Amino acid sequence: MQFEYFMNDVVQSARDEMTEAGYEHLSTPEEVDHTFKDEGTTLVMVNSVCGCAGGIARPAAAYMQNYETKPDRFVTVFAGQDREATDHAREYFEGYGPSSPSFALMKDGKIQTMVERHEIEGHEPIEVVQKLEAAFDNHCS
Repeated sequence: MQFEYFMNDVVQSARDEMTEAGYEHLSTPEEVDHTFKDEGTTLVMVNSVCGCAGGIARPAAAYMQNYETKPDRFVTVFAGQDREATDHAREYFEGYGPSSPSFALMKDGKIQTMVERHEIEGHEPIEVVQKLEAAFDNHCS
């Protein structure tokens, strides 16, 4: 029972970190559809409780709010927590397998590019930032 309380705190902390970084949390398939079908660009951070999410992906995600070129929206889904929303978001990521943590850049409801877990785990946050900056430069106006 105490482990469950510990994990609830870990999950809430990871959620709060993304909210404080300016990301909107999508927790239902309907919220995913509504957001992804909006015109423009959307960065989707697929959050998780693993170490590379906390030490690399979330810091990189927060930093991206400071980049001059940015998408219209910053959103997050939480793998392993909001399963239906995450699974539904992944349906939009055509050509990419499930990966968390990860980043998907959408434009007008279509996947443009993705930074997958293998490009995050074992890398420095600045390397992930550079990949996201290149994606923003190529796909965001």
